This record gives sequence, structure tokens and C-alpha cells, in this order.
Amino acid sequence: MTKDSKKTLIRVLKYTMPYRAFLIVSIVMAVFQSVLALLLPVLTGDAVDLLLGRGLTDWDSLKVIMTEMIMVTLGQAVCSFLMNTCNNHLTYSTVRDIRKDAMKHIGKLPLSYLDRHPAGELVSRMIADVDQFADGLLMGFTQFFTAVVTIAGTLILMITISPLITAVVVLLTPLSFTVASFIAKRTYRYFKEQSEVRGKQTAIINEMLSQEKTVKAFAYEKRALERFDENNKKLSSVSLQAIFASSLTNPSTRFVNNMVYAAVAFAGSAAVIRGRFTVGKLTAFLSYSTQYTKPFNEISGVVTELQNAIACAERIFELIDAPEETSDNDAMEIDTAEGAVNIEHMSFSYSKEKKLLEDVNINVKPGEHIAIVGPTGCGKTTLINLLMRFYDPDEGFIRLDGTPTTGIKRSSLRRNIGMVLQDTYLKPGTIRDNILMGKNGASEEEMIEAAKKAHSHSFIKQLSDGYDTVIGEDGGMLSQGQKQLICITRLMLALPPMLILDEATSSIDTRTEMRIQKAFGSMMEGRTSFIVAHRLSTIKEADCILVMKDGNIIEQGRHDDLLKHDGFYSRLYKSQFEV
Repeated sequence: MTKDSKKTLIRVLKYTMPYRAFLIVSIVMAVFQSVLALLLPVLTGDAVDLLLGRGLTDWDSLKVIMTEMIMVTLGQAVCSFLMNTCNNHLTYSTVRDIRKDAMKHIGKLPLSYLDRHPAGELVSRMIADVDQFADGLLMGFTQFFTAVVTIAGTLILMITISPLITAVVVLLTPLSFTVASFIAKRTYRYFKEQSEVRGKQTAIINEMLSQEKTVKAFAYEKRALERFDENNKKLSSVSLQAIFASSLTNPSTRFVNNMVYAAVAFAGSAAVIRGRFTVGKLTAFLSYSTQYTKPFNEISGVVTELQNAIACAERIFELIDAPEETSDNDAMEIDTAEGAVNIEHMSFSYSKEKKLLEDVNINVKPGEHIAIVGPTGCGKTTLINLLMRFYDPDEGFIRLDGTPTTGIKRSSLRRNIGMVLQDTYLKPGTIRDNILMGKNGASEEEMIEAAKKAHSHSFIKQLSDGYDTVIGEDGGMLSQGQKQLICITRLMLALPPMLILDEATSSIDTRTEMRIQKAFGSMMEGRTSFIVAHRLSTIKEADCILVMKDGNIIEQGRHDDLLKHDGFYSRLYKSQFEV
């Protein structure tokens, strides 16, 4: 076992500590079960010795022994049931806690981590890897304790019967460990690779299912299947290697154990012939030798399963150990922001190799409406991400009401900013649940009033159950425009002191958009607002238009002034009306 594997195993054991009562009961039951199992060969040997020949059987004593054997067997069954129950509770409680910690940690991860790791891979770590880990852990708890107690007990009893033959057994048995250890070292690498490839497979499946309409629209099915097949073949290959390597353990150790059994049978038979042994004692000794070697098989199987479990555990712990967002516990809380935003010499890029925003300077007074325009990839959405503190600047500052945003708690900052994106987010549940995300505890009247302002009330009432209509993941069968209207309703209900509208009406028909723009106009009264728009006709009334290109603000001013300037904005605006 490698140093990292040992650390992972110790960490897993720490997770089991809250449930140590179940662990203790499991160990006690394992001891009782093993002791009862050790009694059976003794009783069997005594029963054999009572069979003295035809007509010479001591039936009365035999009946007593048979009754004792039945009682021992029932005792074993009870101990086994209690041990397995405790092990199941211990294992799945531990797994539940690990999943809970992983899920809690995902909420604390920076967006940069989530951007680098496909959602399907994270799902694979949370579900498939943890399930594999649970199977290995359960097998370990179930078989390891019983195996250790059985080995110790049988060894003691064999010594009392024949120290010489016991020495033969003990000398040959370590071969099992040598073989199992040799194989286990090689299986770990295969199981780790199997987990990684399985994660990629889940990511591909998740990607294809979530983007099914796009896949069909561009006839991408064949290429998607080719990607799947390529990764599936790799998964099949590495799984075959892992299973083949691990499957060598059991037959190899069984071969060693059969050699031990043959040696015991040979030595024991010689002792019976010489009169040093009874046939009953030889029968008991053979049973003990089997019981002694069998746990080595089980332990070798446990070791193999643990290699798989540890490989999976390492992947889930990698997720749990991923660096969190920088702590803002010492940052200040703000109740209601006035809305003054100052950006000073700010620079930011997602990767060091590629520059994006450089030396950006903006001054926004409370209540001003700022439009952000520019070609695709110029940094508009990145600027919004920085305002929301999804990312922090590499250089410079963003100040809100004179305080750097890095000194304001993220939760406090985001409560003061309402956001509607081009990409909608709706959770599975009712439409009511999705709207009330904007303001928990809002009344029915407030919700309906917000829906009317967002012009979503009419289509919601036409649905089968109105506001209680259940929608699936990402809005189910709702159109993109309807989804966007629900997101706008959510914002209308929340009414925070600052607004960010990133192509908020891109999927809505022109007539409804004109109505919503009027609603936005009244909602933005007195609120600092940032509007990202491609349709420049919708931002004519903005107090200031920021024109971005290649990560820089190349022009800024009001609509009419920018047109007179006849620069990049003017050309961009006129191009939308050219035939």
C-alpha cells in the first residue's frame, strides 16, 4: 500500500468515528461468530469418534452433540445478522457523510474550478465513485474482523491438537499474503485509471443528454456516438485489466491453501496410522486448517476491493480538498447599497497565457443606467462576473459605495444585485417555487403582481395547474422565452437596489419585449443598472454606454454623443440597420 493510500485509509477511518458504537458491536459479534465457528469442528470430531463401528454408535451422546451443533449454528446466524446490520449502518452512514461534505464543498468552490471540470465528471465522483467505495468498505468491515479472529482462534486450537502439524500450516500460509500483495500493488493503478475513465464517460453522457436538441439539430449523433464508443472501448479495456488482475488473487491464494490442506492431510494421516491421532481429531484438524487458510483468501479479496475503494475515495477526497473560494468571514455586511460603482485600473484574465481585461476604469453614480456593448468575446460577460464577485480582479479594484468588493461578503453583495442572464436557470419543481427563489416568504399577491409586470402571468394561468404547474429540469417543456419570463418575474419580485440584465430579453418576441422594456424602465428608476445588449436600439436611453473591444473600453458616452463621434459604436449601431 502506497503512502497516499495509507493517508486515504486513515481519513476514511476518521469518518467512521462518529459511528464507533456500531463498529464495536460489529467487532464483538465477529468475535462471537468466529468462536462459535471454531466450536463446530470440535463437535464434528467428537461426533466422528462416537461412530465406533456397526452397532457400536453411542446414539445418546450423538444426539446431545447434534443439539449443540444446531444451537451453535443458530448462534452464528444471529451474530452474523447483527454484525452485517451494524456494518451496513456504519458503511452507509460514512458514505452519506462523505457525500454531504462533498456537496457542501461544491457550493464553496470557485467558478474557476467548476469551469475546468465537466459536470458529468463531478457527478461521477459523487455517485459512481462513492458507490464503489461503499462496496469496498462494506466488504472490508464484514470480512476483515471475522477473518482476523478466525485466524487467531484456529491457530490456538491447532496448537493444542498438534504443534508440529500447526508449524507446517503456519510456514506455508504466508505464501498467500505474498501472492495477494504482489497482485494488489498492480491492481490499484488499474482501478484508479478505471475511475478516471468512468468519470469521462459520465461527462460525455451528461453533455449529450443536456444538449440533446443541439446534437439533433446539427446531426451530431454519429460523432457523439464515435466519442462515446472511443471512451467506452477505453473503459472496457481498463476495466478488463483491473478485473483480470484482481481476479488472479482468489485462485492464486486458493492454490496455496490447497497445498496447505494436502500437507495437513498427509501429516495427519501419518499420525493416525501411528496412533497419535484419532480420526475425529484429524477431521477437526482438517476443518481448522481450512478455517485457518480461508480467511487469508477473504483478506486477499478484501485487499483487492480496498484497492478499488481507496482509488475511488482518493477521487472524492480530491474534490473535497479542492481549494475553496477565498474566505470572506472578516468582510463587511451591507444592508442596502446606494449603487455607486468605481472600477480602478482593473485587469483580469482566465489564464495567464491569454490577456482579457486590461486597465479598465469606470465611474458609475448611484441610480445610473450603464449599457455595455461590443462584439462577442470582448469581455462584457466577464465584467459582469467580476461585478458579482464570481471572480476577483487580478489587479486593481472594484469599489461599491467606496468599499472594495473584496472587502464585502459575497452573499451580502449578491443580495444587493438582481441578475437576469441570457442563459436561464429553473430548478425542478413548481413555477411558484422558481419565482419565490427571488424572495422567500413573498405573498401570493406580490408574486402575481410581479408576474403581471413581467408579462408572464397570462401564459402561467394557461398552464394545467397555473403557478403550481410542475416543471422538470431546466424548465421542461417551456419555451426559451417562457423560461426567460419566469426569470424576469423572479427579479421583479426581488427588486434589489442594483440590477444586471445580460441579454435579459434575447428569447422574447418583439411585442412582449417592448412591454417588458417599459416595466424594466420603471423598475430601474433610482437603481444602478448594468445592461448588456446586442440590440443597440434597446439602450438609447442609457446614461452611459461602455463600448468594449478586445478587453478594453474604447469609447464611452451617451447614445447621441457616440453617434456624432462616428467611431466604433456608430459603425456597430448602423450595421444593425443595413440591408
